[in-house]
Amino acid sequence: MKLENSLRYQERAKSRIPGVTQLLSKRPDQFSLGVWPGYYKKAKGVEIWDLDDNRYIDMSIGGIGANVLGYADDDVDNAVMEAIKNGSSSSLNCPEEIELADLLCQIHPWADMARFSRTGGEAMAIAVRIARAYTGKDVVAFCGYHGWHDWYLAANLQSKNALGQHLLSGLNPNGVPKGLMGTSVPFQYNKIEELQKIVSDRKNEIAAIVLEPIRSEKPIPGFLESVRQIADEIGAVLIVDEISSGLRLNSGGAHLVLNLEPDISVFSKALGNGYPISAIIGKGPIMRASESTFISSTNWTERTGSAAAIACLKKHEKLNVGEHLVLIGDLVQKGWQETANQHGLKISVNGISPLSHFQFGYDNALVLKAYFIQLMMERGFLASNLFYAMAAHSKEHVAQYIVAINSTFEIIAADNEQGIVPQKLKGRPSNPGFKRLT
Repeated sequence: MKLENSLRYQERAKSRIPGVTQLLSKRPDQFSLGVWPGYYKKAKGVEIWDLDDNRYIDMSIGGIGANVLGYADDDVDNAVMEAIKNGSSSSLNCPEEIELADLLCQIHPWADMARFSRTGGEAMAIAVRIARAYTGKDVVAFCGYHGWHDWYLAANLQSKNALGQHLLSGLNPNGVPKGLMGTSVPFQYNKIEELQKIVSDRKNEIAAIVLEPIRSEKPIPGFLESVRQIADEIGAVLIVDEISSGLRLNSGGAHLVLNLEPDISVFSKALGNGYPISAIIGKGPIMRASESTFISSTNWTERTGSAAAIACLKKHEKLNVGEHLVLIGDLVQKGWQETANQHGLKISVNGISPLSHFQFGYDNALVLKAYFIQLMMERGFLASNLFYAMAAHSKEHVAQYIVAINSTFEIIAADNEQGIVPQKLKGRPSNPGFKRLT
């Protein structure tokens, strides 16, 4: 397998793009530097062609969760091309944003209004701004991963790795104003006592409680209900971040499945099947607080994002994509565990079915991950220890993938027992968390 062009582009990026890529989760060093192709020429369905024309079946991150239907989905692409043909922007506003707002509020009957932006991180910043404007308070109690903006990274001003238990460790708050110290306070999922402690210390300062409804673990009985009750008791806005979980279990937010009614919910990633669009939906009186502060941007008014989201949501509902994603994810998780058991390989499998991941149960887990990536690429699969299901994944894809997993796990188990995995690596083990790429 040749990777000459792919690796050359990675070297070019080091000198021209700080951080190499625009998204940490797509950096080659998060997989196996020197082996992971990094760049693509074409993507369709579940197939990707890299810059050296190697073809892979993608059983990895699915556009880091953005391409929920699959790559270059015809229905979404056609809607976007029609929007472009008729002018993607002008001095007037596109009607699609009203149609999208109607559709989102129909799917989420508790919501009355919507605002739109283009990325998940900025949508979360908008939601927090609205909550602060509505309550007149400053502090945010949060659980989970919510992006790169100042309000969130401020948590690491007080403790160097306060965010380490919220998906990514080592996030440096350099550049975040030190005056924001203490304005964002984390608590862990399913540990209601941690939120109760924050409330007991700062009850009258809390503008919002922010959490992902579900990610790696299911809520224990009473946890989400208690979060909702606490928000009501202290007059805080409950913001549910559906950027990762949205459109995975159903055609809306996971909070609908979990019977949690938020005050604001935020969507991005899967909403446009890869086209940039994010939505902040919420209850009318709270959303109208955005009129009392300045939240505005030219490119939030362009047409393609709204057109993509409308087409994606309609197809998602029509095909009951959420049910398919759960089925595919269940098959993958079962395949991982059964195949590992067959070869005496220690792994732990976690995550909701459509957003699955596994970890090797050894001290050299990152070395084994790099070896796994390398062996799977040799078998024609773009694969990591993460799997994000897409509607384009079929049972046949999973069956082929498990066959490749079987031979790969067999080799890994044997080579790990002999201690010869490092000598067989063609690339470098992945970096854990956030580190500078050198």
